[in-house]
Amino acid sequence: MSIGRIIARLQRESPRWRPTAITDVRERSRDPFKILIACLLSLRTKDETTGPASERLFALADTPEAMLRLRPRQIERAIFPVGFYRTKARVILGVCRDLIDRYGGKVPDTIDDLLTLNGVGRKTANLVVTQGFGKPGICVDTHVHRICNRLGFVTTKTPDHTETALREKLPRRWWIPINDLLVVFGQQHCTPLSPKCSTCPVARECARVGITKSR
Repeated sequence: MSIGRIIARLQRESPRWRPTAITDVRERSRDPFKILIACLLSLRTKDETTGPASERLFALADTPEAMLRLRPRQIERAIFPVGFYRTKARVILGVCRDLIDRYGGKVPDTIDDLLTLNGVGRKTANLVVTQGFGKPGICVDTHVHRICNRLGFVTTKTPDHTETALREKLPRRWWIPINDLLVVFGQQHCTPLSPKCSTCPVARECARVGITKSR
């Protein structure tokens, strides 16, 4: 079965799955700024923590200008207990200053410009471009990288290499949704250790690369 057909099958199953925190932010508001800040909060943090933390912070400030009126301690209290919350508070304030000083308070819509913001890596930049602006791109995090290799779609060593390989193999219609689908699938089913292969909707098509134990 082709990569596109497998992704299509996962999409048909996805309404049964719990959406990611970033998806929740996108569905409530297609605001690129909120998506950017939520992505920064989500790094090394579980969705069940990211979602409420984002809501608390956006209740205080939902624009770069409003965010800069907050003290670092206010941001820290709002986003606790996300991972590295003190560092993230400083990063958020720095990003907001950059947005105002260099981009007129607007979030840029290109990966290259987003990568110039301190604390923004390729995963975050891709998510903002795809989820915030609806522009084509493939966001590859650890889940997407792991599952694409496990399924046998690609044979790569890093997420960046996986992104390059997917750009050559994946039909463009799946470029934006693949991250949402595989992140939720990876969190709830195709887990790093002992994946739930017995209930997997694409188990028969999976190459099971690297799997030594499953449920």
